[in-house]
Amino acid sequence: MDMDWHQALQESLSWLAVASFITIVSFVVTALLIVRFTHWGRQFWLVAGAYFAPRRSWRPLLAFSLLLVLTLFSVRMNVLFSFWYNGFYSALQGLDQKAFWFLLGVFAILATIHIFRSLFTYYVTQAFTIRWRVWLNQQMTDDWMAGDAYYRGQFLSEPVDNPDQRIELDVNTFVTGSVSLALGAVSALVSLVAFTAILWGLSAPLQVWGEEIPRAMVFAVYLYVIVATLIAFRLGRPLIRLNFLNEKLTANFRYALVRLREYAENIAFYRGSAIERQTLLGRFFALIDNVWSLVYRSLKFDGFNLAVSQTAVVFPFILQAPRFFSGAIKLGDVMQTSQAFGQVQDSLSFFRSSYDTFAQYRATLDRLAGFINANQQASDLPRVDTQDQANILDIERMQVLRPDGHTLISDLNLSLRPGQALLIKGPSGSGKTTLLRALAGLWPYAQGQVKRPGGAQALFLSQRPYMPLGDLRVAIAYPSTSGPDDEPRLVEVLNKVNLAHLAGRLDLNTDWSRILSIGEQQRLAFARVLFNRPQIVFLDESTSAMDEGLEHALYSLLRNEMIDTMLVSIGHRSTLMNFHTHRLEVDGKGAWTLFEQHPALDISP
Repeated sequence: MDMDWHQALQESLSWLAVASFITIVSFVVTALLIVRFTHWGRQFWLVAGAYFAPRRSWRPLLAFSLLLVLTLFSVRMNVLFSFWYNGFYSALQGLDQKAFWFLLGVFAILATIHIFRSLFTYYVTQAFTIRWRVWLNQQMTDDWMAGDAYYRGQFLSEPVDNPDQRIELDVNTFVTGSVSLALGAVSALVSLVAFTAILWGLSAPLQVWGEEIPRAMVFAVYLYVIVATLIAFRLGRPLIRLNFLNEKLTANFRYALVRLREYAENIAFYRGSAIERQTLLGRFFALIDNVWSLVYRSLKFDGFNLAVSQTAVVFPFILQAPRFFSGAIKLGDVMQTSQAFGQVQDSLSFFRSSYDTFAQYRATLDRLAGFINANQQASDLPRVDTQDQANILDIERMQVLRPDGHTLISDLNLSLRPGQALLIKGPSGSGKTTLLRALAGLWPYAQGQVKRPGGAQALFLSQRPYMPLGDLRVAIAYPSTSGPDDEPRLVEVLNKVNLAHLAGRLDLNTDWSRILSIGEQQRLAFARVLFNRPQIVFLDESTSAMDEGLEHALYSLLRNEMIDTMLVSIGHRSTLMNFHTHRLEVDGKGAWTLFEQHPALDISP
């Protein structure tokens, strides 16, 4: 018996080396064929191909190769346990006490190796998964932010839904699903080969309708599982669509909840809780209807799989029972047959039993691939030809259209130089804000050439200022950053815009959009301009929540302290004309008129 175990261990090590090489090569070849000739393979390469590209780094491929080797080692451990069960139960049946204690010692060694292998495999798997998830999250975020796709994506014919979920949840699901399904498939294939060989040696001929079938158990398990798999695939096919809808509807409901929290004050003032409740319940019950569809489909799919699996438990005992009772085989052979049959059945059934997991994976893959394609389409949308040039604003042959093709501004030409200011006026809907979007390169329905300061030298202030996450320092310095040496400047600009009461709260990290009123937020935006001191500032009704006196004081502050800065303002109040050297009036039908005026710039509040 000692010689048998020594020989088994030697065969295990040699088999592991050969099988590792063959499996890794086969896996790579198969993966390349799948990527080349299947739609979902091309989707996978679109999402994750760059991570595994050798020119970027060999580490992911080496780490995954190690996982394959560990998977093969796990299969070989199962094979050794199979032989151990045979010897152990045969020793019990033969009342062989010496063999019994020897095999318990062997079990202790195998169990110890199995424990350390399991823990090491867990660590390597988690390390590989975490590093892949970090890389993919960064790629998805960069892809979404590049080319202003996070904003311009709304102009696509089919805008992508819930990008936040795709970056946060779908990335994690994709990575873990890729690893588990790939390693599971490798383990299933290798186990199939190893335990088919064992089952082949234990199997005997079987008489069926007068015909003798050699090695009948092997053919029986293959036929049994293949038929069951075909039926399961037919039952599980709708799960791909249902899982895709489940992720989408879940994200829609969560987004509605977040939006309710974000606009809680507006909704409360409008007394709109009944309408909001109806909206929430509508989205929730759409989700629940899809969940019930998943439940009914899963009942059919899982019920069939459970019936197949339970039948497979007794099937090998039924086939081997006549040989056992006749004394042709021992109890250990019966137990090893049962285990080998179960391993072969599980291996063959991997794709059947994992079909619902694969359905969720396919839905996630579709969402990530669609997200990448949508980002690319958003980045490729046309935009005004914008060139960065300091201390100048030149607009040539600017055409601004609505999405339906209606012309808002036609063939606009104007120039501003340091110290000059432009006031844009016109009726509501005439394209004033849209013109600013075109100048920023955000509006895809515009043409022309624009030369203006770029980067941090151009600052856009909207009617409702953006308050970033973080402390008050971040909010004032945005989009730049501030350091400890900038504190005197931060306090100074707060004092100048009548927000001195906030000077002691610079380190407070909170949601400032909820703490400050709209008027205070607009004043903070002016403090942001004073801190960053850009070459050009675009102001879209940025004083709408202020009285005329405060508006006069802040515009005077900009014109007196930033004499060389160019201003482009949108506003309806006639008092703004005193702070601008030019006035552009648009009618929303393509026509425009440019006036030049000479206000007194040294205006005290």
